Amino acid sequence: MSDLKVDGFKSSELISSIATAFASASPAEKAEQKKKVNGIFQLNVKNAQGTEAIWTIDLKKTGEVYKGPAKPKADVTISLTDETLTELASGKLNGQKAFMTGKLKTKGNIMLATKLDGVLKASKAKL
Repeated sequence: MSDLKVDGFKSSELISSIATAFASASPAEKAEQKKKVNGIFQLNVKNAQGTEAIWTIDLKKTGEVYKGPAKPKADVTISLTDETLTELASGKLNGQKAFMTGKLKTKGNIMLATKLDGVLKASKAKL
């Protein structure tokens, strides 16, 4: 598994822990999660300095997390700040509220974007 951490991003710890949770999941757990979510998320995350990092969470084909744009193509691209992603993961903010207040923008399958909360919670429960 390649290093997923990006300097200057609090959320890179989170992305790294999601990857660890997926890597340690049994094949049955992975299959269950892929069946439940069935999508590829591309996260375009901007930090306070305006630098952007891109991570992909593939819960359709490979069941893994990697740095960089989705290959072949994301089902949904989610653009948000480092702080918003950290708040979503900690449960301080829910995805719907983040979307309604403009803290989170989506391109593609908006219904799939609603499943990101569940992905974050499921991976947190494993750790």
